[in-house]
Amino acid sequence: MRELLFRPATELARLVRGGELRARELVEASLRAIDELEPTINAFTYVAHDSALAEAERIEPGDPRPFAGVPIAIKDLKAVSGMPLTMCSDLFGDYRPDQDAFAVRRLRDAGFVLVGKTALPEMGILPTTESRRFGPTHNPWGLEKTPGGSSGGSAAAVAAGMVPVAHGNDGGGSVRIPAACCGLVGLKPARGRVSVGPDAGHSFLVSDGVLTRTVADTVQALDVLAGYEPGDATWAPRPPRPFAELAAQDAGPLQIGLALNPPLLGATLHPVCESAARDAAALLESLGHELHEISPRWSREGLLSEFTLAFGPWVSVTTMLGGLLAGREPTEGDVEPLTWALWERARAENTLSFLGAQLRLESVAREVVGELAPYDAVLTPALALRPVAIGEIHGRGPDPWEHYERSARFTPYTAIANVTGLPAISLPLYHGEDGLPAAVQLIGPPAGEQVLLRLAAQLEQALPWAKRRPPPASPRP
Repeated sequence: MRELLFRPATELARLVRGGELRARELVEASLRAIDELEPTINAFTYVAHDSALAEAERIEPGDPRPFAGVPIAIKDLKAVSGMPLTMCSDLFGDYRPDQDAFAVRRLRDAGFVLVGKTALPEMGILPTTESRRFGPTHNPWGLEKTPGGSSGGSAAAVAAGMVPVAHGNDGGGSVRIPAACCGLVGLKPARGRVSVGPDAGHSFLVSDGVLTRTVADTVQALDVLAGYEPGDATWAPRPPRPFAELAAQDAGPLQIGLALNPPLLGATLHPVCESAARDAAALLESLGHELHEISPRWSREGLLSEFTLAFGPWVSVTTMLGGLLAGREPTEGDVEPLTWALWERARAENTLSFLGAQLRLESVAREVVGELAPYDAVLTPALALRPVAIGEIHGRGPDPWEHYERSARFTPYTAIANVTGLPAISLPLYHGEDGLPAAVQLIGPPAGEQVLLRLAAQLEQALPWAKRRPPPASPRP
């Protein structure tokens, strides 16, 4: 039963639908794996044993829903009715919302069984996962290394075989970074593709998605999550057919740019990360695509500061919400030093500063999208550095801003896709000599997820990765 959890979610749903596997058996296997591995991996903030088993018991053979009976975990910054919503912060206590976020409701409606909530850095700020409240989450490929962030708990849970698929969301790389660290597929959909309601309004940076082992699971989950919800201020145009049909079409030949220059001044590229991108370019060329090495003008002075000015108010609003739930003004002791630093910086700025930063980012986005327009997709490294050691970037030192800036040098290639709103996907094509995954990123055209998914499926067929397993989890030293 444990081996089932490493199989694709779409395959597991077929087994449940055909009566070869009971949904309760599958969910029980997931809960057992969580109980066994959680002391080592620390991926979950909450496990819903009773409600998950009760939901699984109601699922019968023949259930037509695309993911009927498949266990899934939800990142602990998304509302799930009846489950704690902590943001991995002491400030939120054990607050339990009484409604699902739209994305969570869509996952339920597709037949997924929610087995619990997964860890993130406090408020989802950093690309590592080691909050003060819950402690570090460990990468199954190397327990002393980060699983990435901010959807690090979700990535670790899938990589370790606790669940076959997990929810994540991405405001600067928070799906793609942990996918790269943990050897998974991670898609950031185009801006407006997935509704962030009902609690959040239009998001300039953030999109929800999933972490999976296969491109097919990612495609099917996108069809579940994508689409307008009543009241959405903006939304991506509906594709002419389901993504599953569009992704199955022929992928080429395409014009693909290879961009190695990081979109952040001062960032350096690790040789393993560069080799992965160059090897992927050679593979794409062998598959009939035309590659062009390019140097987009996407790194410029002050870009990180502008991104921080646009991102900081989200942290501040979330901190303010935590204070409202606690019934008092937040204090410095309620949150981690980096969260407090972002809160104070955002409060020190005025409305014009925030709007000006967003306008400048939109100007950068127009320039970058225009510069990338001649190419059907752009290939980059997923990370600039190898997965960092736990304890290296956590935001709780005497200088939290230094941790923040160091985190940007670790992951400089991802946030530009959030700024531009372009879809982007991380693919676990290779492994380094250190035994850790070495992933690449593909950035697609505006609202063009189908292009990325076709390319991703082609690369997966040429260099399959889904059967790779991390070493058996052993107790931490």
